[in-house]
Amino acid sequence: MGKEGGEEDALPLFETNEARFVGAYKVLAFTVFVGICLIWVYRLTHMPRAGEQGRWAWIGMFMAELCFGLYWILTQSCRFKVVYHYPFKERLSYRYEKKLPNVDIFVCTADPWMEPPTLVINTILSVISYNYPPEKLSVYLSDDGGSELTFYALIEASNFSKHWIPFCKKFNIKPRSPGAYFAQQIDVPNITYAQEWLAMKNLYEEMENRISSAVKMGTIPKETRDQHKGFSEWNSKVTKEDHQSIVQIIINGVDKNAMDIDGQQLPTLVYMAREKRPQCPHNFKAGAMNALIRVSSKISNAPIILNLDCDMYANDVDTIREILCFFMDKKRGHEISFVQFPQQYNNITKNDIYAGSYSVTNNVELAGIGGYGAALYCGTGCFHRRESLWGKVYSKDYRGELNPEAKKNTDKTVNELEELSKVLANCSAEKDTQWGKNMGMIYGCPVEDIVTGLTIQCRGWKSLYYNPDRKAFLGVGPTTLDTVLLQHKRWSEGMFQIFFSKYCPFIYGQGKIKFGAQMGYCIYLLWAPISFPTLYYVIVPSLYLLHGISLFPQVKSIWFLPFAYVFVARNVGSIAEALSCGVTLKAWWNWQRMWVIQRTTSFFFGFIDTISRQLGLSETTFVLTTKVGTEDVLKRYRQEVIEFGSPTIMLTIIATLALLNLFSLIGEIRKIVLDFEFKVLDQLIMQVILELLLVLINIPVYQGLFIRNDEGRIPSSVLFKSIVLASLACLIPII
Repeated sequence: MGKEGGEEDALPLFETNEARFVGAYKVLAFTVFVGICLIWVYRLTHMPRAGEQGRWAWIGMFMAELCFGLYWILTQSCRFKVVYHYPFKERLSYRYEKKLPNVDIFVCTADPWMEPPTLVINTILSVISYNYPPEKLSVYLSDDGGSELTFYALIEASNFSKHWIPFCKKFNIKPRSPGAYFAQQIDVPNITYAQEWLAMKNLYEEMENRISSAVKMGTIPKETRDQHKGFSEWNSKVTKEDHQSIVQIIINGVDKNAMDIDGQQLPTLVYMAREKRPQCPHNFKAGAMNALIRVSSKISNAPIILNLDCDMYANDVDTIREILCFFMDKKRGHEISFVQFPQQYNNITKNDIYAGSYSVTNNVELAGIGGYGAALYCGTGCFHRRESLWGKVYSKDYRGELNPEAKKNTDKTVNELEELSKVLANCSAEKDTQWGKNMGMIYGCPVEDIVTGLTIQCRGWKSLYYNPDRKAFLGVGPTTLDTVLLQHKRWSEGMFQIFFSKYCPFIYGQGKIKFGAQMGYCIYLLWAPISFPTLYYVIVPSLYLLHGISLFPQVKSIWFLPFAYVFVARNVGSIAEALSCGVTLKAWWNWQRMWVIQRTTSFFFGFIDTISRQLGLSETTFVLTTKVGTEDVLKRYRQEVIEFGSPTIMLTIIATLALLNLFSLIGEIRKIVLDFEFKVLDQLIMQVILELLLVLINIPVYQGLFIRNDEGRIPSSVLFKSIVLASLACLIPII
């Protein structure tokens, strides 16, 4: 029996397999690379002489195609190393049950208006009801808004959880976010289930109405205030940016009286609002995470930490047990610092109108970077080893014991723990320490999560990327174009700043992580500068087409072949990737539209803002994206109609470029048809095809400009400005 147990303990808890398509893709990539090199050769050998018309445009085309080619090479680094991990959850049998470590879950929110409390508590309820021993589970909510409305919502959720957790376990409910669960179609197996389902739904709606009513009024009912001592922390002097640290243990999982309605122990539930003062830098989400790490170390100190954004609810009840297969594996588990899940959404339309599913990114690119043992830390949906977050450097003799015997702090009262924890959430807690430098989340870069992951990997740790069949976490994706562009501007700006900082992977990671991983990081860090060759390709060929000047080889030229091959091969390969990830062909087409729009707007302004910051002309800011929308907006989103929104400069650029492409194509067609200049078509066919594709991609933009009359159309002020700008561009003299 002992021998069999020892053999069972020695079995691997997960396996790693290379993707089946990698070999074939390497062959395709090699042929495309040859084609790209031939394009570069063509540009250099056929450049117009000094003084000839089109010389400067030709040089610009070469530079743009050089940038595209080099960036394409970066993207191949991850595709050559795509691996998938498969945990053996069934091997975490009863032999491992007592060895299961404690787990702390961090949920972060920052504003009760942008991130409604009902959204936040759905995430809390989804993780507090995980299929995991409740005495080993602690859930922490960091409220950077310091709002009593969020605190009130959490108290309501704690009371509801006493009913919700037994219901979930009795009927094996999936998902365990009540909002998501009650919104889906339910099969009713028997009358008992139907009765309890209806009763639970009523309980949830009553709670939701109480919270929504409190938020609408902006105040908490007096009888509710009197029921919990925590409300005494709020007074007229408390504001979002100026308040003392607040720590309230709402459910004390150690207390034997903390039971659900079935008499089973409840997990620990803690509310934290770290101290904020106008004169003290708070370092955005990174500062909140570091405060959570310190506070939780006094209350539960679990060796494994899961961090989630407040809008990312748990969709799989067994996720914790799955990731423990990675951390507890005898052979490789001790090397792993964190396991990153993809960021996915539950409201993506069938054809992914805003390219928000990130299907290829999640299934191919991130899996490929993870294949180098250097998965990107994305800031949410990530399980960490606490020691690695504390700044521990990995060494070969480290065994990675998760210390299942570590108990929660039982020798102190709730009041004592709260007072001790408040000190750790004060502004002074990090003074003259390594927090934000060599401990916890790293400060100084807007995308602090990526820098933190890179820093941990440079200390010798490995990280895994895991994308299970059942999505582990689901959030709310943007439903308007404005929100999408703002989000990508913030991401591209932050990541480009990393490239300029000491944390540039080619410098900071040299000799510490594999070169392929360094290239993989830079796929995203160089989003901003790739906007310039894209803008050049969208604008310059259009202007030269209007003047009948060719910038590409003729169809009968041998040099036409590499251009044609690279175009066809890359797009066929891209379509194959998309279809293999389970998306529609129309979704792929929508991705191409968003690819052009984001590069010519979000990434461009991300570049401008990064340079301004480097020159000291601006400072880093953190912008929340709203998680709610009006019913009209949501209706158009479900119908896959683009919500163009307010008259921003980004929208003006989108409309202007779309009209420039349209004017150029119409002008050339007019020459060919009305002036019978069919012979020029052979010389300009590639530019005509390019303009035709851009016009087809921009059809929704033209609809928003000229056809639609709903509130989501492009405003008339933008229409006027874009027509003027596009017309002026057409009058620019060509050199």
